[in-house]
Amino acid sequence: MIIGYMRPFFEDPACEKQAAILGTYEVDDTRREDHSSSKRRHVLDQTLEDLAQGDVLLVSHLYVLADSSRHLIEVLDLLDSKQAFLWSVRENIDTRQALPHSFREIVQHLVALQSDVVSMTTREGLSKAKELGKQTGRPRKPDENVKRAIEMYQSKQYSLADIREKTGISKSTLYRYLEQ
Repeated sequence: MIIGYMRPFFEDPACEKQAAILGTYEVDDTRREDHSSSKRRHVLDQTLEDLAQGDVLLVSHLYVLADSSRHLIEVLDLLDSKQAFLWSVRENIDTRQALPHSFREIVQHLVALQSDVVSMTTREGLSKAKELGKQTGRPRKPDENVKRAIEMYQSKQYSLADIREKTGISKSTLYRYLEQ
């Protein structure tokens, strides 16, 4: 039996992309997590518990299944104990067969997984901060300092070093504001 597993994440909140990928394979059962959190993944837990010998767990890519390399190892250990298999489309990993990958390629997949975890967490955090009205990125310089720096520059009585010392506005920041 091939069981497809999907989980919402920042780039695919409704699992549409994952469903399209899994839909190209003969999947006997598809299961979808209701949330993107790495905690309380009840659907994954139940799916892993339900696996029987010879079953295949199909995911669009490793990040959907595991949130860290440690979690991936735990899932792989459980699959081995049940004599079940993992099939990850993006990484072209199908544990039913000997992997055609070199050790270097396997490490690249693990690095990509870790990168995906960091990237998705960061994007999700930035998105939530934006929804709450918080400004992200480096804080802007106070407008009065910028205005004062521009006036000093345009008066041609001050050097760039003097302007930076008195206002805290660097040369590149000053030029950026002058271009606007």
